[in-house]
Amino acid sequence: MSRPSWLSPKVARTEILAGLVVALALIPEAISFSIIAGVDPSIGLFASFTMAVVISIVGGRPAMISAATGAIALVVAPLAREHGLSYLIATVILGGLFQVVLGALGIARLMRFVPRSVMVGFVNALAILIFLAQVPELIDVPWPVYPLFAGGLALMLVFPRLTKAVPAPLVSIVALTALTVAAGIAVPTVGDKGALPTSLPVPGLPQVPFTLDTLTLLAPYALAFALVGLLESLMTAKLVDDITDTHSNKTRESIGQGIANVVTGFFGGMGGCAMIGQTMINVKVAGARTRLSTFLAGVFLMVLCIAFGPLVSDIPMAALVAVMVLVAFGTFDWHSIAPATLKRMPTGEITVMVVTVAVVVASDNLALGVIVGTITGLIIFARRVAHLVNVTAVADPDGTQVVYAVTGELFFASSNDLVYQFDYTGDPDKVVIDLTDAHIWDASTVAALDAITTKYEARGKSVEIVGLNEHSATMHGRLTGELATDH
Repeated sequence: MSRPSWLSPKVARTEILAGLVVALALIPEAISFSIIAGVDPSIGLFASFTMAVVISIVGGRPAMISAATGAIALVVAPLAREHGLSYLIATVILGGLFQVVLGALGIARLMRFVPRSVMVGFVNALAILIFLAQVPELIDVPWPVYPLFAGGLALMLVFPRLTKAVPAPLVSIVALTALTVAAGIAVPTVGDKGALPTSLPVPGLPQVPFTLDTLTLLAPYALAFALVGLLESLMTAKLVDDITDTHSNKTRESIGQGIANVVTGFFGGMGGCAMIGQTMINVKVAGARTRLSTFLAGVFLMVLCIAFGPLVSDIPMAALVAVMVLVAFGTFDWHSIAPATLKRMPTGEITVMVVTVAVVVASDNLALGVIVGTITGLIIFARRVAHLVNVTAVADPDGTQVVYAVTGELFFASSNDLVYQFDYTGDPDKVVIDLTDAHIWDASTVAALDAITTKYEARGKSVEIVGLNEHSATMHGRLTGELATDH
């Protein structure tokens, strides 16, 4: 076996520092998401710890950060509110099992149906959501927050020009914390978000009745949990693939997400999935590339909470908000909205991107935006391809037969209009439909060809279909005459 790259001192230093920065950025987020889910802050922090540690071992995308997320919090919040923490934890375990099954069934292969314009929309929507999540931290706050926030941004922009040995966000967080503590500046801190845990999580089973009624109650939430988590994780993995110019195992990642959630549930966490903001800090800002940074992000998170709780509680939120704002600007694909790009891009592609962004920002749901964007893309594609079908008629000089040459891809969208392309009354007694340059893709096309044949036969004319390729001939032979509806 080859020696892991993180064993080299230079790589190890990058990974260790990246893990530390990510751990610091995870703490307020995990607490915030716990509040959204309606549970104690420690539940979100435990989830972030177990998710990061487990996925670093079983996941398919090195350097991607998985932890408690807002998307998952929104899915489980109603259940936690109505039935309590035990039911939430049971849902996390069941959702994780669903993810393992879906991963094994190859759900990752569905990613090929996500158009590039949806991916761009997803990235831009994420950047907007990351930015919008920081805005409340800058409203109705003491005035020193603003110079601290501006100073944090300035430090992160200038420091990399001096050295890239230490991540600029880490320098910024340490410097602003030291300044506020030394000068006694009263500003909102991490400690204001909620109490940090003082001990490690203990494994145990959720206290719910193991009955069919419980399963019926949990299954819809668990399935939504599984799908949202997988979609967000697979989209983030694809994004990291593009940034790092490497390929990752999406099936392993899907199954790994499930395993990580099952473990998280047994340790009393609220579940999670890939985190775009923290992943961008890890990969883009800190330059991490291996599993070590993900593993250490989880370990450092618990160490910081348990061993350095009072110190971490003093970190000003302004410092972390500055980090996340910079991440938001770095994540946004500015090239995608440049006038030169928009001028060259087909209208359909721009529409898909805008729809994806609009749905994500309006609903605060990344999975919903990707689904709506993908469906919009498929509809636009279907409409575009439907117009590429041509029917041309050539009559024999002696007038005994007419040959209709059909070219293009025949499927439900394009074959609906096919019936209206023929002159049933004016054509001679023998009609030939030549499909040499066409391809039959579905039953709708076979039904359309049957309808054409029926219309001619009703007028005492014969129809011959020629030029079918092997796939088209098989489909036509199997379905023709079987699709007529009785009225």
